Amino acid sequence: MGLLVLQKGSVQKLSEHIEDYPDGIVIVLDKPYRWTSADAVRKIKFALQKQFHNHKLKVGHAGTLDPLATGVLLICVGKATKLAETLQAEKKAYIAKIILGATTPSFDKEHVIDKYYPHEHITLEQVNKAVAALEGEQDQVPPSFSAKFVDGVRAYDIARGGDNIVLKPSRVTIYSAKLLSAEGLGGTKCSTPENLPQLSVDISCSKGTYIRSIARDLGQELGSGGYLGGLVRRASGGYILDNAISIEQFEQIVHVAQ
Repeated sequence: MGLLVLQKGSVQKLSEHIEDYPDGIVIVLDKPYRWTSADAVRKIKFALQKQFHNHKLKVGHAGTLDPLATGVLLICVGKATKLAETLQAEKKAYIAKIILGATTPSFDKEHVIDKYYPHEHITLEQVNKAVAALEGEQDQVPPSFSAKFVDGVRAYDIARGGDNIVLKPSRVTIYSAKLLSAEGLGGTKCSTPENLPQLSVDISCSKGTYIRSIARDLGQELGSGGYLGGLVRRASGGYILDNAISIEQFEQIVHVAQ
């Protein structure tokens, strides 16, 4: 057995010997809501160190997923950690819920709304045009609440301290952007908080793309505000959410009691 891809239907139980997986293991995990990527790595690393009786076992992830997002997070184990950089470089796909007519400091639900904007003028035709215009290679400004380093300090630590920062743009590619649904346009009733319009957008993009920045930029393009109301990573490279396992399913696969 070479590389084991641990996903739905792959194995019922893991061996207790990491040597049985000479090329390592890639776990296709559906990351829980409000867990950091580091939380997921710690949980899995602790379990597998006990499983394989190896406290030096290497475990890491291939592409950070924000705490308020769910979906595919690839966890690399053993010699598969050498694949992390390659896996992280592959394209990602997301389903994003974007709230129009307001912003938050972090451009997601980590913070409360700090400003409201007009939105009654936004039509479905304008939304379709703005979403289509997202596609292509572009310089994207990351949100200030991000893991980017500024003089050796994480940007979110600076932002949380109350300092205003504008990060340098990064070159990213939006391979495709498709509007799945739109609710509350033209001032019609909407089920979202504050009765604000909500879009559901399917986005395929390159490594390093911030979906929160897309929400911000889409709001601005529509003459309003925008922030990310929810995010699911539905694919990372060739690994898809339909095949991902939950933390609970992972715990059933390992022998060691959690």
